[in-house]
Amino acid sequence: MAKSTKKATRKFEKNHLKDVLEKRRAGAKIKQRQQIKAKRQARNAKDAEFMGRRGEDGEPEKNGHAKEDAFGKMNVDDFFQGGFEIPENPAKTSKSKSRSVPEKLGKRKRTEPEEEDNDSSEASFEEAPVMSGSEGGSEAGDEIGMSRDAMNALAEKDPEFYKYLKENDPEALEFDEDADLLEVDELSASEDELKKPKKKQKKSKKAQVEEDDESDVEIKDEAEVTKEMITKWTEAMTEKQSLRALRQVVLAFRAAAHVNEDDGKDYKYTISNPDVYHELLLTTLNNVPEVLNHHLPVKETTAGKVRVSTESKKFKTLTPLLKSHTSSVHHLLTTLSDPATLKLTLSSITPLLPYLLSFKKVLKSIVKTVVDIWSDVSTTEATRITAFLVLRRLTVIGDPGLREAVLKTVYQGLIKGSRTTSIHTIQGINLMKNSAAELWGIDQEVGYATGFTFIRQLAIHLRNSITNNQKESYKTVYNWQYVHSLDFWSCVMSEHCSPVKEAEIGKESQLRLLIYPTVQVTLGAMRLIPTATYFPLRFQMIRSLLRLSRATGTYIPLASALLEVLNSAEMKKPPKPSTLKSLDFASNYKAQKSYLRTRVYQDGVGEQVAELLSEFFVLWSTSIAFPELALPVIVMLKRWLKEVGNKNSGNKNNKVNSSFVLLIQKLEANSKFIEEKRAKVDFAPNNRAGVEGFLKGFEWEKTPLGAFVAGQRKQREEKARLLEEGRREEERKRKLEREKEKSTGDSDADMEDEGSEAKDSEVGFEDDDEENE
Repeated sequence: MAKSTKKATRKFEKNHLKDVLEKRRAGAKIKQRQQIKAKRQARNAKDAEFMGRRGEDGEPEKNGHAKEDAFGKMNVDDFFQGGFEIPENPAKTSKSKSRSVPEKLGKRKRTEPEEEDNDSSEASFEEAPVMSGSEGGSEAGDEIGMSRDAMNALAEKDPEFYKYLKENDPEALEFDEDADLLEVDELSASEDELKKPKKKQKKSKKAQVEEDDESDVEIKDEAEVTKEMITKWTEAMTEKQSLRALRQVVLAFRAAAHVNEDDGKDYKYTISNPDVYHELLLTTLNNVPEVLNHHLPVKETTAGKVRVSTESKKFKTLTPLLKSHTSSVHHLLTTLSDPATLKLTLSSITPLLPYLLSFKKVLKSIVKTVVDIWSDVSTTEATRITAFLVLRRLTVIGDPGLREAVLKTVYQGLIKGSRTTSIHTIQGINLMKNSAAELWGIDQEVGYATGFTFIRQLAIHLRNSITNNQKESYKTVYNWQYVHSLDFWSCVMSEHCSPVKEAEIGKESQLRLLIYPTVQVTLGAMRLIPTATYFPLRFQMIRSLLRLSRATGTYIPLASALLEVLNSAEMKKPPKPSTLKSLDFASNYKAQKSYLRTRVYQDGVGEQVAELLSEFFVLWSTSIAFPELALPVIVMLKRWLKEVGNKNSGNKNNKVNSSFVLLIQKLEANSKFIEEKRAKVDFAPNNRAGVEGFLKGFEWEKTPLGAFVAGQRKQREEKARLLEEGRREEERKRKLEREKEKSTGDSDADMEDEGSEAKDSEVGFEDDDEENE
C-alpha cells in the first residue's frame, strides 16, 4: 500500500482485515444454508397445507396439529436459527375462524379486514412484496458484506484499498448482475401465498377451470414454451390486461433473449423452436408496453413533459418486471442482426421510456446501445430512423441532465460512425448528421452548452496542430472525423438559426452565438496545409460554410480561399495526360499522389472552383452591393485567364479556361442588372432599412447569375443520378456474381463428396472380391 493511504486504513488492514474476510466467508456459507433450509421448510409447509385441504370438503383437520407441540420436531440448531418468536396457539386461530356467524344488530367489535379472494391478476400482483418494508428490509439487513453501490463508492474514495481487496479477496467484489431479475421469480412464488383466503367463497365450476388452466403453466419449472402457451398469454394480456400473464411473458422473454448462451444461468422457460421464438418476440414487444400503460398510465402535457406515479404501490410492485424486461430488450439489441426484428425491438423501447426516467443507469446503457445501432455503418436507413426516434423521444421527455447525456453520446456516436467515409457510406453519414442536428434544437440552453464544448475541442486540436512543429501533427485535423464534425455544426446552426425557425419560436436562437467560432475554426482548418493534395478537403469545408451562410444570412468571405486554389501551380502549369478515373470530391478529402499534375485532376479542381464561386455569388445576387462585391473577383479572374492563356507558360486547358470565361460573363451581367435596379432607388446608403428591403421578395432565379446557377444545378443533379444508378447496377452485378460463385463452389464440393463416396464403395467391393477369392 502507498504511504498516502490513511493511517486507520493501514491499521485495519494489518490487524483486522484477515479476520473480517474470514468471518464474511463463514457468514455467507451460514446464510446460504439457512436460505436452503427455509425454502425446504416453506415447500414442505405448502405441501402439507395442500394435502390438508384435500381432506373433508377442503376443511383442514381439526385435531391433527392442534395438540401437537410446536417445538416437538425441532432440534437445537433449528430452534436457535428460527429466532425467539413464540408460535401462535393453533386453538385460538381455529376458534377465531369458527366465528363466522354474524352477531346481533347494533354495535359490533372492530375486526381485522378480511382479504377478498379476488381472482383478478391486478389485485394479486399488487399485494406481492417487492423487497420493501419489514420483509425485504430484514433480509437485506441480515446480508453480510457490502452492496454494489457501497463497493463502487469505496472504489472511488479509496481506490488503493479496493485494489487490495480485488487482489486478496475477489469473492467480496463478486455480485450477481441478475439479482434484480430474481425478484420476478419471488413475485411469482409469493403471489399464491398472499391469496390464501380467510373467508371461503364458493367458486363456480367455470371459474375453477379457468384458474386451473391459468396456473398449469406456472407450476412447471424450466418448462418448454409452446405456441399454445403464447396464445393463452396473448389473450390474457390483450383481453384482460393480466399482470400474471405479463409476468410469465417477461420471464419467457428473458430466456429468449439469452437463448443459445452458455452463461451458467438457469431460466424458468426454455425455447427450442424458432417459430415459437419469433412468436414470443412479437407478443412481448407488442403487448408488454400496452399492459404497462393500462396499469400505469402515462400523463403527458402539451409541453412534452410526462408524468408517471412512481410513488404508487403498483409502480413499486411492477419495478422488477420493468427492469427485467428492459434488461432483456437491451441484451437482445446487442445480439440482433435482422433489420426487421431490430427495428421492432427499437420501436418497443419508445413507450417504455417514461417508466425508465427514474432509472438513470438503465437509461444510460440503453442510450449507448441505441446510439451504437444508429451510428453503425451496416445498419439500414429505416432502422437508423427508428433508433433516432427513440433518442428524440428521450430528449423531449428527459430533464436537462439526461438531455445533455443523450447529446454527448449522440455526438460521440456520430464521430465514431464517420471514421471511414466512402461512396457507399456517405449517404448514411449525411443521414446521421441531419437527424442528430434536430436534437440540438429541443433544448437550446443544453444545446448551446454542449455545442460550445465540442467546438472548443475542435479549436484546441487546430491550435495544437499549428503550434506543434511535428511532422504529422496536422493529422489530428486533416481526417474525416474532423471534417464531419465541422460539417455537423454547420448543419445544426443552419437548421436552428434560420430566420424562418427563429420566427416560429419568436426570438433569436441561442445557437447563433456559435456561428462565429465555427466559421473561424473552419477557415483556419482549410488553410492549415494549402497544398494541392488537400484541395478536396478545402472544397468540403467551403460547402459547409456555404450552407451556413445560405441558411442564416451571414456573410462569410469565401472568394479568397477559392482564388488561392486558382493561383496554385496545379492550375497554372500544363497538366500531364492521364487515364485515371475522375476523382470523386464528395467522398475524398485528399488526392492521391498519382492524381497530382494530371489533366483529370486539373479539370476536376477547375470545375469545383467554378461551381463554388457561382454558388457563393448567387447568395448575394439580389444584394444592392453585388457590383462592389463581384468587382475584385472579376478583376482577379481576368488576370488569371490572361496568365494561363499564354501559349508558352499557360496551362493549355481550354475546358477549364472556358468555364471561367462564362462565369465572368454571368457576374458582369448580374452586376449590370443590380446597377440598373439601384439607379431607381431614392434612399442613401446609410438607410439600413432601405438597403435591406432592396429587391426583397424578388426571386433569385430570375437574376442573370441565378438563372445560370439553376441550370448548372440541374445538370449536376442529372449527372449524379446517372452515377448513382451505375453504382447500384454495379453492386447488383457483383452481388449476383458472388452468389453464383458461392452456389458453384457448393455444387463442386457436393460433386467431390459424391465422387469420394463412389470411390470408397468401389474399394469396398474390390476388398470383398479379394476375400471371396
